[in-house]
Amino acid sequence: MKRMHTKTMLRMAAALVTITSIYLFAPWEFGLYYLKPLPKTIEQELTNAVNERLDGIIVYVAQEDKDPEYYAQGFHNRNEKIKAYPQALFKIASIAKLYDASAAVKLVARGQLSLEQTLAFYLPELSGRIQYSDKITLRMMIQHKSGIPNFTDHEGFNWGESSLDMLELILDQPADFEPNSEYRYSNTNYYLLQRIMTRVLGYDYGQFIKNEMLRPLGIEDTFMSVNEVNQDRMMSGYYIGSPDDFKYLDQGMVATAEAVGKFIRVLNDGSLFTEEEAEIYKGLYEYQHDGWVLGYWSRARYYDDIDTVVVQFVNTTGDDTLLLSQIVHNRIIEIIRREVSNRD
Repeated sequence: MKRMHTKTMLRMAAALVTITSIYLFAPWEFGLYYLKPLPKTIEQELTNAVNERLDGIIVYVAQEDKDPEYYAQGFHNRNEKIKAYPQALFKIASIAKLYDASAAVKLVARGQLSLEQTLAFYLPELSGRIQYSDKITLRMMIQHKSGIPNFTDHEGFNWGESSLDMLELILDQPADFEPNSEYRYSNTNYYLLQRIMTRVLGYDYGQFIKNEMLRPLGIEDTFMSVNEVNQDRMMSGYYIGSPDDFKYLDQGMVATAEAVGKFIRVLNDGSLFTEEEAEIYKGLYEYQHDGWVLGYWSRARYYDDIDTVVVQFVNTTGDDTLLLSQIVHNRIIEIIRREVSNRD
């Protein structure tokens, strides 16, 4: 009873923070949208979201005691008027960090990596090119406490290009802070972690993720690049004010909502790991994540109070659509909670 009361209080507090933030900072129409009565179904919520200006949206819902549910509204490809469908492939952006951190943990458990070993040890060619490389450990990189500058913040970085040398953008640049003295999110940490894993494995780290983590658990439809997939299955990605379709840009991992949802389930219930690996991962990194690249926003969450995994893909970014996508997600969760409460 005490646990349920605590969860209720936390949910009320989260709702209050959300409403206050929307009232103070959001465009007024989004504030009004958030306060609209919840529709009866997730399908209707997605229809409303598309009508607000999202081109397309996919949602995967998996409750432990029910078959998974799949939803899609809007366009898979607006130029060709192809309707969105749940099995489409999508760029999951920084959700991939959950896969990378999990892979690193498995390699640590096998003795192929050490969380306390330094960047300079694993990539000695970067000594003197990345400040404090002899003090930055793998643990600090995974936890975004390395101080290594974020290449996506560099003035030379362009979200619309996938041929940039990300490493060249941050080499010989001063650190943001001394290692382990602060937290600052940096995509460079995981770019370097991927290189380290590939080096110690002797083959591409992506193959390790597929062969050693996903396939043994029956998780398919996960790829390291748009160049590995049938482009017809790729959901198009759009940025408000631009006529371009950004699906051809190579911006990291690609997966279906179902594949991501299955991964989030095994990550949270522990079945992704051995007992030793689960202990290493505990406190090291997150169990859920959002992702953003040009034209694509994604959210992967596990909600303990309703024992439910929810993955949401939106193929529209720019001009406050991020906030709209987040509001839609929160409303979907409230619809699910209402349904669970009515069943109980």
